[in-house]
Amino acid sequence: MDIKQIQELIKFVSRSGVNEVAIEQENFKITIKTNQAPTVVNATVPALPVQQVQQAAPPVAPPAASPAVETKSAPAADDTSKYITIKSPMIGTFYRSASPEKPSFVNVGDEVTAGKVICIIEAMKLFNEIESEVSGRIVKVLVDNASPVEYDQPLFLVEPA
Repeated sequence: MDIKQIQELIKFVSRSGVNEVAIEQENFKITIKTNQAPTVVNATVPALPVQQVQQAAPPVAPPAASPAVETKSAPAADDTSKYITIKSPMIGTFYRSASPEKPSFVNVGDEVTAGKVICIIEAMKLFNEIESEVSGRIVKVLVDNASPVEYDQPLFLVEPA
């Protein structure tokens, strides 16, 4: 299913008055919900296989890292290893609240449960509510409000409950 077909499907669903439509094909699943404040579109598309590119010049060995740098990075890795990272399921613009006047969905220290809306990602003029997949306490927000995000980019660190 290409983007034009998805857009036509969204228009059809909004005109038909149905509350929810789910379509599942081989390697593709889309759910469209209406009659809610924002329209929610959840789409899962398989990743394309990565092709390796041959280099014309031989690779250059990277310079050796100093021991001081290695000792500083090791404790930081251990510090965040006990947290679960919530990542962006799509490319778009990250928003912490539904509008500038409204409070953030979650703040550092807030308890979240699986299924709770934690942010919105705008993609192609659609505001997609992103729900937490884990229960726990928000430890850190890794993205600034109204910033662009990439697929699989870390958004939040959560201490599991």
